[in-house]
Amino acid sequence: MSRSLAFLFPGQGSQRIGMLEAVPATEDVHRLVDAAEALAGVDLGQIAAHGPDETLADTRVAQPLLYLTDWAWARALESAGISPSVVAGHSLGEYAALAFAGVFSVEAGLELVSERARLMASAAEDAPGGMAAVLGLESADVRALVEPIGGVWVANDNAPGQVVLTGTHTGIERATHALTEAGARRVVPLNVAGAFHSPLMEPAAREFAAILGSAQFADARMPVVQNAVPEPTRDAQEIRDRLAAQMTAPVRWVETMEAIASLGISTVVESGPGAVLSGLARRYEGVEGLSAETLGVHRIAEVIGV
Repeated sequence: MSRSLAFLFPGQGSQRIGMLEAVPATEDVHRLVDAAEALAGVDLGQIAAHGPDETLADTRVAQPLLYLTDWAWARALESAGISPSVVAGHSLGEYAALAFAGVFSVEAGLELVSERARLMASAAEDAPGGMAAVLGLESADVRALVEPIGGVWVANDNAPGQVVLTGTHTGIERATHALTEAGARRVVPLNVAGAFHSPLMEPAAREFAAILGSAQFADARMPVVQNAVPEPTRDAQEIRDRLAAQMTAPVRWVETMEAIASLGISTVVESGPGAVLSGLARRYEGVEGLSAETLGVHRIAEVIGV
């Protein structure tokens, strides 16, 4: 008997050279890459295939490519008879989750993601910053330690013992010193080009909220658990409001996983490049995390009994 599943869609930082080539080929993907190139004004297909890494990490490049890669994996899984009962995406991955859930078309989502990337890149140029993963300390301890520092905030509560910081370069540097002194196992800079999910993104968030307000949203065909308010919903207006808050709000991933577990789901499939989210899922007792890219569609079908 097949199991009830969640699809998890990874976000920025999971990009890698060759990620699109790993997806089972479809004409849709090639068509959408062409559309993304027209919106971005750069040769995204060439960068996806050959890099270099620093160009692929550019927000305006990484976001549309990850969005399309995430969505394409989900479509490949669904074509093989593998369907989720609930979906969730990590930051940028939330857009692929919503497109897959039918909240907007993949083309409309691509336009939103391209605008989001442009605005976030502009905000990052005006207020430079970065992000770093803190390993070995709990979220409450990290928050207490960084709160008095200034210019640094908790961006992602990813899993027990893994918290991500966001902020100015100076704020991250000071926080790294304080957290290391307090016993953090490591503080690792992330391969992103700005202080995302922080107040430094507020100018971009205000402009993007107006864009979201005029976009067409439909009720989701399956429950979606979102970053800003990690409670399952299908309602189009709730989804829109939560998406508008996402750019400056933290990614509440621990609560997302708890919400998914509350629906009786113990198997999650990571729909996108890499195995970060499926690896985090395995930290929760009784949860099986599977990576589409690592295992492939046919092996996942065998594992879950499709």
